[in-house]
Amino acid sequence: MLTPIKKVIIIFLITLIAGYISLPKEVNILGRSFIRRDLDLKVGNFSFRKNFDLVLGLDLAGGSHLVFEVDTSNIEEGRKKTAVEAVKNVMERRVNLFGISEPNVQTSSFEGKDRVIVELPGVKNTDEAIDIIGKIAQLTFAETGTEEEPGLVPTNLTGADLESADVVFDQTTGKPTVLIKFDPEGAKKFEEITEKNVGKPLSILLDSDVVSAPVVQEKIAGGSAQISGEFTLQEARNLSIQLNAGALPAAVILVEQRTVGATLGTESVEKSVRAGLVGLVMVMIFMILNYGKLGLVSNFALLSFGVITLAIYKLVPVVLTLPGIAGFLLSVGMAVDSNILIFERFKEERLKRNLVDALEVSFGRAWDSIRDANIATLVTAFVLANPLDFNFLNTSGPVRGFAITLSLGVLISLFTGIVVSRNLLRVFVRQK
Repeated sequence: MLTPIKKVIIIFLITLIAGYISLPKEVNILGRSFIRRDLDLKVGNFSFRKNFDLVLGLDLAGGSHLVFEVDTSNIEEGRKKTAVEAVKNVMERRVNLFGISEPNVQTSSFEGKDRVIVELPGVKNTDEAIDIIGKIAQLTFAETGTEEEPGLVPTNLTGADLESADVVFDQTTGKPTVLIKFDPEGAKKFEEITEKNVGKPLSILLDSDVVSAPVVQEKIAGGSAQISGEFTLQEARNLSIQLNAGALPAAVILVEQRTVGATLGTESVEKSVRAGLVGLVMVMIFMILNYGKLGLVSNFALLSFGVITLAIYKLVPVVLTLPGIAGFLLSVGMAVDSNILIFERFKEERLKRNLVDALEVSFGRAWDSIRDANIATLVTAFVLANPLDFNFLNTSGPVRGFAITLSLGVLISLFTGIVVSRNLLRVFVRQK
């Protein structure tokens, strides 16, 4: 079991690592410029790269604004609204699989035309985004026709029978391919089709274009197939995103695309950051004036909270919007709540116990109040984040950003307010 001293050493190490990740890309110290390195791992054929830059939302950094018109001319009047909503849901899944946080996808009706508006924060390459989001991505398998009926004959196996699609590398050529896995019904269809077409090519089509046409060597059981072609890694990844998200239920036409700048000026952002720093300093001064040396311990826990939170924002990553910054600043004040409850309890316990016992009892008895208060906040944040996509809530990206930063702040403040403060006090009190 770890002693309090060992725990404090671990806490200092975590804080130092988080502090390094939290640093901006370039730091000037005493007139010298230091560049923070990104994480770059290479083990054999495996490589992993992670940059530690903050991801900013549309209001802080700008991004892409795309408007798609849904072709509902061949859809019954009563089903048009459902079809447009289905297009929106598929696009939203594709955007999320694309790795963009806090996107804004919404439907709109303009002069009798149904549209889906997609806003992608931080995305400047609109062509790649359009290629992923706007393609129908209808996957079909086709047999080779006979002499009497030449051409390709579609089978009953389609993208609707897919369970998953993943990027893998061909063992022979080393080129990226897409490994698709069918659901149980699709696996049965695939086995029957391959058994019937041994020695013949089985064409794989995406939106009526032949992607590959491998020759079936034998009956294939297990429900897996490989889509190969002259793919780059990015093309294979984009294809897997489209297949995993599903095909668009209706054709779409891009009617507007533009790159938008930050809706909030640099001055607004700077003022928000300055206000946050002033608030942080005022909280630290308040803790020292009210609780003396105990306040100093609380302030170290608060600094630890700040750098760990910022590091997690960069690692996840969390897209920071102005409401997200507000959620973080609110959690700064909440980060010392637990310490205030503990220290006020300590004042009472100190009258009837020695110093060490009073501190231990204070942490134990204040925990119930701390736990219940933070659970109530987390429940509210969970509802605002709406991770289960309840239709009646319909929360927007900025609201979710606020809820995510607030809930992360609450969870991290529990760690710093209880674990960090408690172990620091155990070490310093016993040392005294």
